[in-house]
Amino acid sequence: MEPKGKTALITGGAHRVGKAITLALARAGANVAINYHSSADAAEATAAEARALGVEALPVQADIADPQQVEAMVAATEDRFGSVDVLINSASHFEQTPFPTEDITAWHRITDILIHGPFYCANAVAPLMLERGEGAIINIVDLSAWEPWPNFAAHSVGKAALLALTRQLALELAPAVRANAVAPGPVLPPASYSEALIDRIAQKTLLNRWGSPDDIAQAVMFLVEADYVTGEVIAVDGGERFGHRKLEEA
Repeated sequence: MEPKGKTALITGGAHRVGKAITLALARAGANVAINYHSSADAAEATAAEARALGVEALPVQADIADPQQVEAMVAATEDRFGSVDVLINSASHFEQTPFPTEDITAWHRITDILIHGPFYCANAVAPLMLERGEGAIINIVDLSAWEPWPNFAAHSVGKAALLALTRQLALELAPAVRANAVAPGPVLPPASYSEALIDRIAQKTLLNRWGSPDDIAQAVMFLVEADYVTGEVIAVDGGERFGHRKLEEA
């Protein structure tokens, strides 16, 4: 798909990796609807940056775990731009969920955002894409989709489910709509990470360094434009998934 003149809806598109994806789409000429939950100021700032690139931008508030709010968000985007051609499911809530637990609140919140939210969003935009005969859905997963992380049960299960949803969408919506995923590795350390931890994580990759949000955005743009790719996932992780093999040299 040629992104110029198209409309992209990016959940969690106001900051971090989501912002990089939003601005990459804007640079390619796509109008952008920037979903946010509570980051109104960041969404407005990202929208201003997108407009400076010569496209239209619409910040739109919605809790994607609520199907009615998702329907309203998609309706607002369609009213403003006339369509939704690209959906990026990037929204996430990163919180530990040790197991076993006596409090399942975090489990439900995280899985609602990672599983139900992308399903609601895809379900809302799919009729628009099918009517136009073209569409691209790209889900942002990570390496926990393959390898569980200790104390992150909800996150790991949610990302694995999102990868499975990617393949299901590719099957259900073919041939008009393509669905793929990108799995980032270490690209943007949380503010709480120490320099020692940041370096230790870098050494776990084959490239011995962190990537950047722009690396993820580049992979997303490839999948937007790659018309013969569907049901696939691209790991953008500097080889982290296999980095432990460095310790097994003969």
